[in-house]
Amino acid sequence: MSGMTDIAQRIDRLESQAAIQQLPIRYALAVDGRDLDAWVGLFVPDVNCGRRGSGRAVLRSIIEPAVRTFYRSIHQICGHRVEFDDADHARGVVYCRAEHEAEGQWIVMAIAYFDSYERRDGAWYFVRRQEKHWYAADWQERPSAPFTGWAAHPHPPTLPQEFEAWNPFWAEEAADRIAALTALPTGDTA
Repeated sequence: MSGMTDIAQRIDRLESQAAIQQLPIRYALAVDGRDLDAWVGLFVPDVNCGRRGSGRAVLRSIIEPAVRTFYRSIHQICGHRVEFDDADHARGVVYCRAEHEAEGQWIVMAIAYFDSYERRDGAWYFVRRQEKHWYAADWQERPSAPFTGWAAHPHPPTLPQEFEAWNPFWAEEAADRIAALTALPTGDTA
């Protein structure tokens, strides 16, 4: 009987991973197609929206003005790591290259989404998506410091510095050597 339980758990894990890995592409299709009902439906019904409250209606009130700042978009999912906390909770990182048409520019962004997932009533949902990026730049320009080439979305990039191993890796390197490798502003070497 134990072998059957193990097989059932393994099958459940594989099915769960497949369902979770569909969430980012469904998210991309919903954003790019401006299907906001499908977009908010990817999140748990009581999604926490911070100081604004909770719930899908609140989430929609946040995302709708944001997607109205650009006309067309293309979100390309480049990779997805999923790690399970238990049978009904997981977390993951999704790499994405996004392009946005806005105010005469075509903005390219390199993004990593840091996600939390939960299974409810047999279906997997996002609990939280935290977007972090390396840069945003018009396609005709090279990304350069300070890496914020999109006035409508002025959030400063936090990657790669927020990766756990990044700062320890560069901690012993001389500042002038780092400066020779990157276009980071003076003093921003880690």
